[in-house]
Amino acid sequence: MRLAGKVAIVTGAGSGFGAGIAQTFAREGARVMVADIHEEHGRAVTEQIRAAGGQAHFVAANVADGASVEAMLRATLDAYGELHCVVNNAGTTHRNKPLLEITEQEFDKVFSVNVKSIYWTARHMVPYFRQQGGGCFVNIASTAAVRPRPGLVWYNSTKGAVVTASKAMAAELGKDNIRVNCVNPVIGATGLVEDFMGMPDTPANRERFLAGIPLGRFSTPQDIANAALYFASDEASFVTGACLEVDGGRCV
Repeated sequence: MRLAGKVAIVTGAGSGFGAGIAQTFAREGARVMVADIHEEHGRAVTEQIRAAGGQAHFVAANVADGASVEAMLRATLDAYGELHCVVNNAGTTHRNKPLLEITEQEFDKVFSVNVKSIYWTARHMVPYFRQQGGGCFVNIASTAAVRPRPGLVWYNSTKGAVVTASKAMAAELGKDNIRVNCVNPVIGATGLVEDFMGMPDTPANRERFLAGIPLGRFSTPQDIANAALYFASDEASFVTGACLEVDGGRCV
């Protein structure tokens, strides 16, 4: 098992990419803290992992709130006694529409969830990792960070910030044996797909998006989980500051 003996927090693990990451990590031997703001969803994923023979606990967490992130760390240490990896997966978007139609409230929310969450996990987990002698962050960004398109201007900006922060963190924290990498998914069939599309999720509308993906399909939770698994594993012990597009060729 590629994560045997490791403990991982996965944020936004109650659905979509996060659920796929949490389930994959557990299958590979990790003890997983399923963190999500939606308790029902998070507990359901936790039970699914346990039913499959994996180890998981649930913690309700608002990644945009520092006290909640600190409590998430405490809950993990209480449950498992240690922590090796944090997957910053929780994210949101504003609906696909012209940038001047985005309200201040929408702007603030997308930056708080997508960017400030990285700040808070760094604030609380880096001191622990330093004391432990190392650890790793896997930040889920987006192809929007490297190939932005109209209609998602401020969402694109948050994911660009995640990529830049990941690289800067890797440079600063390398001396502490703390690795920081990120994964850039292309659009997937998650609960946010209609917001990303800015239109109903119909077969015809999907075709418009699939036309720009050479491999001809959306990303899946397993696709993203496979990339996160590599970064979290000892196979990537000499990899930091990397960003991997998992996009079917979208960014070519």
